[in-house]
Amino acid sequence: MRLLKNINYILFVLVLLYSCQPKDYQNVISDGAYQFAAQDKLTEIIIHDIFSPPVASRIYAYSSIAAYEVAVLAGNGEYKSLMGQLNGFEKTDFDVSEDVYLPLASLAAYYKVGTMLIFSEEMMQAHKNAAFKELKSKGIPSDIIEASVALGEKVADHVIAYSKKDNYHQSRSFEKYTISSDPNSWQPTPPMYMEGIEPHWNKIRPFVLEAPDQFKSEPATAFDSKPGSDFYREAEEVFNVVNNLTKEQSDIAFFWDCNPYKVNVKGHVMFAEKKITPGGHWMGIAAISSKTAKQDWIGAAETLAKTSIALFDGFIACWDEKYRSVLIRPETYINKYIDEEWLPILQTPPFPEYTSGHSVISNAAAETLTSLFGEGFHFVDSTEVAFGLPIREFESFKLAADEAAISRMYGGIHYMPAIVNGASKGKKIGQYLVGKIETKSQKLAEK
Repeated sequence: MRLLKNINYILFVLVLLYSCQPKDYQNVISDGAYQFAAQDKLTEIIIHDIFSPPVASRIYAYSSIAAYEVAVLAGNGEYKSLMGQLNGFEKTDFDVSEDVYLPLASLAAYYKVGTMLIFSEEMMQAHKNAAFKELKSKGIPSDIIEASVALGEKVADHVIAYSKKDNYHQSRSFEKYTISSDPNSWQPTPPMYMEGIEPHWNKIRPFVLEAPDQFKSEPATAFDSKPGSDFYREAEEVFNVVNNLTKEQSDIAFFWDCNPYKVNVKGHVMFAEKKITPGGHWMGIAAISSKTAKQDWIGAAETLAKTSIALFDGFIACWDEKYRSVLIRPETYINKYIDEEWLPILQTPPFPEYTSGHSVISNAAAETLTSLFGEGFHFVDSTEVAFGLPIREFESFKLAADEAAISRMYGGIHYMPAIVNGASKGKKIGQYLVGKIETKSQKLAEK
């Protein structure tokens, strides 16, 4: 009898010791690698489905926010939820059982929201299935996967409900942009002469901005077709710069092109060349930076969420100005008043000129990333390698944003005021976001 009691005691101690040990699967997801892979797939699908740059920013943002909201649950109070901080994002509580593996739940939330916001859902679902199969093979038990997915999808559902109130779906039925005959107004450009993209994007609810025109740019230079006028000189500057590009300037222009609408014409044949959006390029930079800094999976989720929010609000503010000023593009002006055979080296995007979208969103993202990684952060931007372009290296996010902005002059896409004033707007948006949104608690900030 005493022997039996001793055996039972030993078994009890062994069970207790086992239950106190870290589970074998706890370190399967330690960094952002799986979310980065999911983001890469989302980028591929965004390109495949040909989403516009503003719409693409929306897809990245809600997906990244969902992943971050699960990460907050694992942060031991060190990270703060975006609920109650983003416009209209209501607070709610989520129960986390001991069977939930939060890094996996975060990934499940990302996949569900991303899948809901695209057309080619089967592509994202297949990628998720492959990722989860791999994770299971690494030792995550089926019951843990099931519980984790259930929590992740609950958070995703809350984010999806939030997304449905941002006026996006209503805006799909708004009237199209009507082309004006005014000589200063934007006109569709060759070779496709596409209609203006997202003329009502300023009606989409921003995440942080109080209003789309909160950081309203000063008016563009007054239109004038007379040689020697201020506007003529701005167009002439674009004309001369493009005609005398160095190889480095040309490389910069193509590196930052990011035009999902590029159409090639060869004889009587037209074919599309699918490219990453400018927001997708900066989400790639965010992932690269997280890897470079060796962030854990929670920090990676924070980086992607905050960067995507900056891009989303940046597009809203930029598009608000674009369809207020509705300014003529350099290609149209130069062909009419300077040289009818001139062409920019990049294809002109299908929306008005002022302000430069690249300048706005790049600087908004750069300010946000600088707040996370510091001023002198060296990174190797390999985002465009998949599209046949070489890497470029930068010593800071702000220098990368400067290059992205001036690339639009080199490409023949923008006049200088659109670049300068766009960059200013983007910096203000980024700085406002950094001051408005708190993700790390004071406890973590003091470490």
